[in-house]
Amino acid sequence: MSWPQPRVARVQKEMPASPDLEGVLVSQFQDSFDRKFYYLRLSITDVCNFRCNYCLPDGYKPQGNSNKSFLSLDEIRRITRAFAAAGTEKVRLTGGEPSLRRDFTEIIAAVRENSAIRQLAVTTNGYRLARDVAQWRDAGLTALNVSIDSLDARQFHAITGQDKFQQVMNGIDAAFEAGFSKVKVNTVLMRDVNHNSLQTFLDWIRTRPIQLRFIELMETGDGGDLFRKHHISGEVIRASLLLQGWERQVSERSAGPAQVFRHPDYQGEIGLIMPYEKDFCATCNRLRVSATGKLHLCLFGDGGVSLRDLLQDDNQQDALQERIAASLRTKKQTHFLHQGNTGITQNLSYIGG
Repeated sequence: MSWPQPRVARVQKEMPASPDLEGVLVSQFQDSFDRKFYYLRLSITDVCNFRCNYCLPDGYKPQGNSNKSFLSLDEIRRITRAFAAAGTEKVRLTGGEPSLRRDFTEIIAAVRENSAIRQLAVTTNGYRLARDVAQWRDAGLTALNVSIDSLDARQFHAITGQDKFQQVMNGIDAAFEAGFSKVKVNTVLMRDVNHNSLQTFLDWIRTRPIQLRFIELMETGDGGDLFRKHHISGEVIRASLLLQGWERQVSERSAGPAQVFRHPDYQGEIGLIMPYEKDFCATCNRLRVSATGKLHLCLFGDGGVSLRDLLQDDNQQDALQERIAASLRTKKQTHFLHQGNTGITQNLSYIGG
């Protein structure tokens, strides 16, 4: 099915200081610090069936109104169409666990109706990969991130609350069989839990086209005690990699925040995501929309801007772009994690991590 594209005019060189941009159309989302946004992280549910100790140690509990509804298929079409018309090239579907949506395959197909979206990725805990990844690929999924915090089955169980290590590993094999040339694996770096397992991970990716991404543990509203106990800087891993001959690569403009390293003796790659490093936010290129239709300018921001009233029909695309563009004028230059300010993010499933 072909969907009409919104009319897009050239950006005014100087936007008014007021956030009221009614009547001003945009061809590129850009903030007051000249950062351009090519990447949308779109949460489609905040529900998750895992109980990771750094995110949902007590399991999923609905936030706020338990009768809330998540974005519908048509609303997802409209929000991604508006972003694509303003320069977005990459969409990542997140959760919670996005594959818990019964219409997940249809969501993939709906986003891929728009040819301007060149990359469509998903971040998943992997428990449905083995069963469904081939049909996700057929529907148009182009990239895959799987969360695996340990290569030891018992430790995996202890971290996630689920005894599904082999199921997830089988899912990665199925992804390669389905035609994915590379799979990214996300590992949250935790002191005295998995930070001493670097060599085990390196051995795993020596002959596998996997980009292993170590993510620094981030403080959230619910996870302060865990953060203070287990946080360790990604600089520890980076220093070890550089000593072993790994070399940092140049990032594409729509890439995520990972510093990527390669080594001639390894088929896989290493990515480091270090939100506490100086100037981490200087190259921010991504925006977030929650599963209930709120725009979040930062994972650790203080609030969200509701977009849902403009997602109810196809005639609101210009107004939707204008509201997003106006909101970007309030985006801060950096997060405030160093000051212990985690914003409204109580846990990483809340707006998609």
